Amino acid sequence: MGQDIDSMLQRVSKPARYAGGEWNQVVKDHRDVDVTFAFAFPDVYEVGMSHLGLKIVYHLLNRRQDAACERVFAPWTDMEDLMRERGVSLFSLETRTPVREFDIVGFTLQYEMTYTNVLNMIDLAGIPLASADRGAGDPLVIGGGPCALNPEPLAEVFDCVLIGDAEGAIDEIIDAYRDWKSGAGGREDARAGMRAGRRELLIRLARIEGCYVPSFYRPEYYPDGVVRGIEPLDASVPERVTRRVARNLDLADFPLQPIVPFIDVVHDRAVVELFRGCTRGCRFCQAGMIYRPVRERPMADVENAAREILRNTGHDELSLMSLSSTDYGGIQDVIMDLTREIGPKYVNISLPSLRADAFSVGIAGRLRAVRKSGLTFAPEAGTQRLRDVINKQLTEKDLFDATTAAFEAGWDSLKLYFMIGLPTETDEDIEGITSLARQVMHIYREVKGGRGSRASSGGESRGASSRGASRGCSSRGGPRLTVSASSFVPKAHTPFQWEAQDSIAEIERKQALLRDNLRMAGIRFDWHDPGTSLIEAVLARGDRRLGAALVDAWKMGARFDSWSDKFKVDLWHSALRSRGLDPAFYANRVRPDGEIFPWEHIDSRLTREFLLRERDRAFKGVITPDCRSGQCEACGVCD
Repeated sequence: MGQDIDSMLQRVSKPARYAGGEWNQVVKDHRDVDVTFAFAFPDVYEVGMSHLGLKIVYHLLNRRQDAACERVFAPWTDMEDLMRERGVSLFSLETRTPVREFDIVGFTLQYEMTYTNVLNMIDLAGIPLASADRGAGDPLVIGGGPCALNPEPLAEVFDCVLIGDAEGAIDEIIDAYRDWKSGAGGREDARAGMRAGRRELLIRLARIEGCYVPSFYRPEYYPDGVVRGIEPLDASVPERVTRRVARNLDLADFPLQPIVPFIDVVHDRAVVELFRGCTRGCRFCQAGMIYRPVRERPMADVENAAREILRNTGHDELSLMSLSSTDYGGIQDVIMDLTREIGPKYVNISLPSLRADAFSVGIAGRLRAVRKSGLTFAPEAGTQRLRDVINKQLTEKDLFDATTAAFEAGWDSLKLYFMIGLPTETDEDIEGITSLARQVMHIYREVKGGRGSRASSGGESRGASSRGASRGCSSRGGPRLTVSASSFVPKAHTPFQWEAQDSIAEIERKQALLRDNLRMAGIRFDWHDPGTSLIEAVLARGDRRLGAALVDAWKMGARFDSWSDKFKVDLWHSALRSRGLDPAFYANRVRPDGEIFPWEHIDSRLTREFLLRERDRAFKGVITPDCRSGQCEACGVCD
């Protein structure tokens, strides 16, 4: 097979996506380990190799003497065509082993629009799509990641789904598989096709905290499609599967020798996680809810990790990552220590998630000490009223102070991130986005003494991104302000999980309003495709019945749906209609307080009472303070 792969690599774009052999990769002889694990990322190499979760799991498994973890990514369409033409099955990068020969295949579910890639990769591997069709001779197919908090659209695909953090849980999964395999008499007997033995393995997994085995649960529906209930089918499994939480982030669990890609990837830099979780409480934000509680890494661990990773990789940029990096308790000290040490080596430090209300001239100056990197602030909404609704504790003064600090520190380019279609939104809120953008441009001219006011007036330009289309006005020699507007998607386990998404027509109307009002030199307007946002909402709040439509969409050619040039919304509508499903049922209706959700049996540790209370506060425009600096809001996560 190796020669076939080598010849194919000469005929595809970016052959390094499939070549392997990178610095710091781990290669083990499968005969020397008890369990082999293929980490499957359902997008291209450049996206997957930027993902911290992959690096963590790769490290956790390969540090074990009895396990080997290898990587596999979604092949781009040119490579897929050649593989199918030549009968080459999906293979790992490290040893080019066919994925179907691994003991476990683990998919990370970072984004709903990668679900058809999951199906495509399983099919390319020669593994039955449905869990019910697999025998003991097939790999165990598991899922994890943030989208696993509503696993139901893929429930019939996965044998097991890990709900929550990998640290600790992944070792228990490997131990359970190893013990089951050993009890079955070794690899040959374990793969002898004994379906009863596979059921025994699934029972073992279901007893691990955070492990959900979909085949042990049965949803029931009312005639109108609303979920009547979810019933466990085995007395040994819990009624609700509780999210796994790694209480302590041990530096030993963090990858200090990450793989160095051969080609440019989306985030080509060293990454250190400052902390996990967020208690700011933005009511639309799933990550801020499902990654609670906040767990900070000690400053010494952060700095030691940065030194080790830079030493082991040679990266010239260091990203200090979290959901809200400037909320880290020692952020100024860490930046000061690291810039003093690595700045002379021309290593840049970036904070990918900045809160405008926590920004300061000092931090801006420190970040720019080596070289300038982009800055993004997320006001989310155009008016204070709507920011109070979503619990975005940010004022216009906070934003203007932050942008002033950035301009004074030398930045000419900023990005403002907004969301449209939020609950209670009016045209006044949309117009507020334009007002904020114009005021930021005015601040730039004041700071620069008018030099930014003579930007060229160029006309409309067009670009493309993996998440949607963009148009805007470009400028040369003056300020460059990007205004980005995504569309609200209601997500499970958030206070807005009951709310409706705007129709496509309404989203397009709001986008047009913004586009027309933001036509001025120096401002670029980006937006997300509303058709993509609709299908994302369908999958985000979907039930198990969507599984058949998902397979139909894949069979009709759905691939790389998160890429704007590959997404075909008509195909998705056809697949849903063929199964008698209405996308508006999932995306565009407000759900009653007492409705049972398809994910009701998945316990995120947030209580329903807390989420309903936050929803009520949203409609009253009442702010809920961050519990790290105020009183406990009894969300249910902490003991």
